[in-house]
Amino acid sequence: MQKFSAILLLRLAFQSLGVVYGDLGTSPLYVFYNTFPKGIDDTEDVVGALSLIIYSLTLVPLIKYVFIVCRANDNGQGGTFALYSILCRHAKVNTIPNQHKTDEELTTYSRSRIHEKSFAAKTKRWLERQAFNKNALLLLVLVGTCMAIGDGILTPAISVLSAAGGIRIDNPQMSTDVVILVAVVILIGLFSLQHYGVDKVGWLFAPIVLLWFLLIGGIGIFNILKYDSGVLRAFSPVYIFHYFRRRGKNGWISLGGIMLSITGTEALFADLAHFPLSAIQLAFTVIVFPCLLLAYSGQAAYLMYNKEHVYDAFYRSIPDGIYWPMFVIATLAAIVASQATISATFSIIKQANALGCFPRVKVIHTSSKFLGQIYVPDINWILMVLCIIVTAVFKNQSQIGNAYGTAVVVVMLATTFLMILIMLLVWRCHWILVFIFAALSLIVECTYFSAVLFKVDQGGWVPLVIAAVFLFIMYIWHYGTVKRYEFEMHSKVSMAWILGLGPSLGLVRVPGIGLVYTELASGVPHIFSHFITNLPAIHSVVVFVCVKYLPVYTVPEDERFLVKRIGPKNFHMFRCVARYGYKDLHKKDDGFEKKLFDNLFMFVRLESMMEGGSDSDEYSLYGQQTHGSKEFLLPDNTNNTFASVVDLTISSCDSIVPVKSPLSIMNSGMSSGQVSSHTEVDEMEFITGCRDAGVVHIMGNTVVRARRDSVFYKKFSIDYVYAFLRKICRENSVIFNVPHESLLNVGQVFFV
Repeated sequence: MQKFSAILLLRLAFQSLGVVYGDLGTSPLYVFYNTFPKGIDDTEDVVGALSLIIYSLTLVPLIKYVFIVCRANDNGQGGTFALYSILCRHAKVNTIPNQHKTDEELTTYSRSRIHEKSFAAKTKRWLERQAFNKNALLLLVLVGTCMAIGDGILTPAISVLSAAGGIRIDNPQMSTDVVILVAVVILIGLFSLQHYGVDKVGWLFAPIVLLWFLLIGGIGIFNILKYDSGVLRAFSPVYIFHYFRRRGKNGWISLGGIMLSITGTEALFADLAHFPLSAIQLAFTVIVFPCLLLAYSGQAAYLMYNKEHVYDAFYRSIPDGIYWPMFVIATLAAIVASQATISATFSIIKQANALGCFPRVKVIHTSSKFLGQIYVPDINWILMVLCIIVTAVFKNQSQIGNAYGTAVVVVMLATTFLMILIMLLVWRCHWILVFIFAALSLIVECTYFSAVLFKVDQGGWVPLVIAAVFLFIMYIWHYGTVKRYEFEMHSKVSMAWILGLGPSLGLVRVPGIGLVYTELASGVPHIFSHFITNLPAIHSVVVFVCVKYLPVYTVPEDERFLVKRIGPKNFHMFRCVARYGYKDLHKKDDGFEKKLFDNLFMFVRLESMMEGGSDSDEYSLYGQQTHGSKEFLLPDNTNNTFASVVDLTISSCDSIVPVKSPLSIMNSGMSSGQVSSHTEVDEMEFITGCRDAGVVHIMGNTVVRARRDSVFYKKFSIDYVYAFLRKICRENSVIFNVPHESLLNVGQVFFV
């Protein structure tokens, strides 16, 4: 674990306030109003509700998330997709089987060994045994993800609307429509500024949120001392029992409002990327948790004597002298909270995209310092429109709060089930500890879930509809992606057929390099045979380019590319696999084509060196012996030209030929003059000449259609929904910045 000095830890804890805790910190704006939407009948109910809030904050954000769930991060990355990525590394549950053993040797591909006879191994085999289990796990992740997207819509709506409601305190006659208009204007401004990124104004977030917490904590102390310090008896859980006995079913239903006190907890887990866990734990235990308890206790003390003010308890409980400054701070805090969930939604979409679960959309870096700060234009405007519709249609916090609670509890349930698997497969905890965690979590969350079900018809249906739409889109896209990959796998060309064509492939080899893009990391794709069957010529050098995403948060730049030869040398055919993590981005200025050729040239050099080397010790990427394949970490030289990992396995006639160690060659072969550089120079000059003659990017345009005898819903999903998504999503040529004059699309139809 990385160690930090006390001063640095305090600074990081301070900075984390503005990114991690904005959503959780603004909950006091609307919790009591949503808990008692019909008013307070008995002031003792306030004490019971406060007791529920205290223990909800203690059990869920403090114990479960800050000290347990946040430890299950993927190298600092949090959220449901991060948990899923960890599981994909420890079990073969990925529904797209495009992984290779070399992927497991990445420095970011961290995983622990599992003993074959352990309970973890049995769980692993159960997960891998049937496709149903894999699909069920993916569906669980997608449901949690879709609900988190709904959270990104509802958080700005309820936070900004609640903050804007403060303008009516001094003007009770003001129309609700005016408050709605103010909230909509703030929302439009918030979403319109997203393309600038938070890097330019992010330095303001931490001071705003810190000031917010100190003010609500201070106001809480003031109200406790002024009105009723007796509310502190709510720290005894016995008042929870009295609350439910007194209110019965209404008390149970009110849990939907109580649950809003822990909203933002999932955002806490999703926004771990830029802060160490120790800083987040310090900020929560020292600032966030105490200030929230004081804020809710202060509101409860105020309501003990002013129960008719429950509809705007937060603003009514503010002392007159600081009301308007507090209103400004509350509005700013609501904007910060909204910003955090919007940014988290962008990250979720990016992760889903990388794992083949969402159509390709444009992703823009907004910061040169922080990799995680991105902007997705299409999603931004969709979120804005949906957020404005929710705000304008419901017009009050109660129904939006019902919707908000439904979204949050479903995400928490999904996280709990994923954490059970993490504790078994990754942490290898004793089953008793896993049972205790699962039982406590599910009892609390299922209780809340049963309460929000009573409010489905009062606004709780909104996140269900939003999640259903996004789930349908994501599942259809993933289904089409898997079927396209299976088509590529089952229709790939055999090496025997390629070798039977001879060095010229039975065609005229014209000067130039053809980059054939494929989803296959091994084998010759069907698109190639389709191409040479319909055209009389092929380029002198052919490189099959596979871009694939791995279940890791990032792939280091010097480990990104794998290069190997296909067939004999005189065929001049190669494969280049470019590997990315779910946080990595393709940028127009990252020089993808240049890096590809740099790695290709380095492969030719190393291969030539090995031909003249001795048969001394073989070394893999990290000094461990391998059989049948060879990886070598190229040195990162001064100009960073040839830094990569090159797979030196030579594929010929579907066989794997081990090659000699580059380390032994450089230590002995080169000094003894055993390396033949003539072949290297010839091929280097040949490839360079071909590159100068022109590079053509050949991309497959596989059209997926449903069979004629397919059922109606399958035809609708494939022929209309998937086809529409394919039409509007970004093309690979745009992602890789391929010049239009160098692009060649090869079409083919595939029936499912």
